[in-house]
Amino acid sequence: MDGERGARGGGSPRWWRHGPPWGRGLGGDGQSARWPWPSTLLVTFFVLGGSNYAAHQQVGERAALDPFARALLVIGSGLLLWRHRRPVLVVFGAAAAAMLYLGAGYPYGPVFLPVALACFSAVVAGHRRAAWTALAMLWAGHVLVAHWLYRWLPPSGDAAAPWGQEGVIAAWVVAIVAVSELARTRREQWARERAERARAAQRRADEERLRIARELHDVLAHSISVINVQAGVGLALLDTDPEQARTALSTIKAASKEALGEVRQVLDTLRTPGDAPRAPAPGLDRLPELVSQAAGAGLTVDVEGTAPGLPPGADLAAFRIVQEALTNVVRHSGSRHARVRLDHDADALRLRVDDDGPATGADAGGSGNGLAGMRERAAALGGTIEAGPRPGGGFRVLAVLPLKVKAKEDDR
Repeated sequence: MDGERGARGGGSPRWWRHGPPWGRGLGGDGQSARWPWPSTLLVTFFVLGGSNYAAHQQVGERAALDPFARALLVIGSGLLLWRHRRPVLVVFGAAAAAMLYLGAGYPYGPVFLPVALACFSAVVAGHRRAAWTALAMLWAGHVLVAHWLYRWLPPSGDAAAPWGQEGVIAAWVVAIVAVSELARTRREQWARERAERARAAQRRADEERLRIARELHDVLAHSISVINVQAGVGLALLDTDPEQARTALSTIKAASKEALGEVRQVLDTLRTPGDAPRAPAPGLDRLPELVSQAAGAGLTVDVEGTAPGLPPGADLAAFRIVQEALTNVVRHSGSRHARVRLDHDADALRLRVDDDGPATGADAGGSGNGLAGMRERAAALGGTIEAGPRPGGGFRVLAVLPLKVKAKEDDR
């Protein structure tokens, strides 16, 4: 299984199975499993330190840092603690804090970093319009302050900013939006891939469940039918013909032993997934054994034709189809004679099982599960099953199985 291979070192890397690094903090509903304390503290210290350094480089040009400026820097950075839980509130709050900081004439520095990170988180979380609006408002506010309102705002004697500076700021805004959109697109693609892997795993589980159900049905239905018939014979002859009753009990013992062995083989595949089965799967080479078991249940079977070499999957399907068809004759037909004909050409094997009837119950020809299982086996190989009453009476099962089975692509 893919999950087993991943756990043992195969498959995709561990970090990728849990999503890209920038998407791990977000839950399916946009909630974070943990508060991002380390990254928020790191950004806060960086913004405070960088702004303090910028203030020393811009002495006389911008207003000096005071407690209000540092409070704005701490608020803008500290809001990042909620960036996974309230991304819209955080991006507008960080933009507002940066706008107040610039409007008060404080030194330029890493004040825009919290806004960029808040924008990134909002876009990745799916709040694209809110992030774009916050950036647009911040840029528009900067244009107003730098080119018109600077006359009435600190620091005194400040001059208008060059228009070329707005081009640089616009380029940074575009870069932030582009990186955020790229991250959002990649996160959505990862989510789709994860959902597809989950669906593929579910499909594989369903197919395995149906395969095991078919195997158990075919094994138990055939063996229990033989046991039921022989038990009836043994009870009827227990007093009048003890030797014949002993023969019936011997047949019951052999059928039950074989059924236990095959059921154990199916269950072993559940306990040790991926391991090779301990015994080879049955195939048409065991057709004489199947005929002998049917004879023990009082059914005479004539076999015509020989089987070609088949792939293991097709060989098992052919054996199970014949087994189920003969079981249905024993259980649902009044005839004690059946014919199995095998015919093939270069492309396909044709299996035909006929009985002369008449039907002895409402489920003429077999139960719904048995016929459905045969059809599923044939369809899995690209073959077909036709089952129904014969024109002259009785019932016929005709299976056409391709000799060259196309390998199914592995679900990823």
